[in-house]
Amino acid sequence: MPKYIIRRLLQLIPTLIGVSIITFLLMQLAPGGPTTAILGMKATPEKIAYINKKFGLDKPIPLQYLIWLKNLIFNGDLGNSIVENEPVLRIILRRIPVTFQLAISSLMLSLCISLPAGIVSAVKKDTWFDNVARIFAFWGISTPNFWLGLLLIIGFGVMVPVLPVYGYVGIFENFVQGVRHMILPAITLGTALAAMVTRMTRSSLLETLNEDYIRTARAKGLTERVVISKHAIKNAMIPVTTVVGLQLGYILGGSVLTETVFALPGMGRLMIRSIFKQDYPVVQGAVLVYALTFVLVNLLVDLSYAYLDPKIRLD
Repeated sequence: MPKYIIRRLLQLIPTLIGVSIITFLLMQLAPGGPTTAILGMKATPEKIAYINKKFGLDKPIPLQYLIWLKNLIFNGDLGNSIVENEPVLRIILRRIPVTFQLAISSLMLSLCISLPAGIVSAVKKDTWFDNVARIFAFWGISTPNFWLGLLLIIGFGVMVPVLPVYGYVGIFENFVQGVRHMILPAITLGTALAAMVTRMTRSSLLETLNEDYIRTARAKGLTERVVISKHAIKNAMIPVTTVVGLQLGYILGGSVLTETVFALPGMGRLMIRSIFKQDYPVVQGAVLVYALTFVLVNLLVDLSYAYLDPKIRLD
């Protein structure tokens, strides 16, 4: 296990370098430049040249990237924001708690709904509950999160104003208000994931219940509750865990629209603003954080396989 973890962590290095190169090149290919966003109508050749020299934008593109990479590796420095003239790391650290709180809230909400619904739906196959669960799964997967967010704002912010529909309060500042501000965004972002995991849990558990060892457990006289809880669920969770890990990318990507709809000051809104203003260092830093988070979560998913199935040996 330790060798596997070390090997996977070493694989992070080329992955993150590749992500940073692609992001850097894509930003360079975009029309215009950050100097236009900064100066606007006041842009003159002299001012543009000054801004380019100040932030090193007058250097060749490969040299710009190598300087950025050297500062990151040796100094842990993501550079300065071209638009705000502030360290990128400081900007990201202000935004990360909002996005992570939204992602964790969405994930917990979706799992609390989808796992029980999927298990009961498989056990009570072809009953009214199973039909309702399948309808919910189909609806949840088909519904765009930004459209659902707007409906929730109209329903719970305008027609029945019981929940806040914009802004952010940290849970460590005011726990109750922090939770209230996260309810609607978490529902918006977590609904599709809940639908996906419900379908996967149902299909995986149904397949597991038809295995020979399940029939053997029933033949031994074990109760259905023991068969399901002790023998079936653990094995059925392996593909479900894989889907949850992969869907983290959906949660992080969906946070861009969700944060915009609910005016949350998270990484998603930071990315949108920085892309429009072509603030290269901020975009690169944010994408790097997203990539690092996604890879680490998938590492945890791989490690969980050994717990769910003792026959799996990662080394």
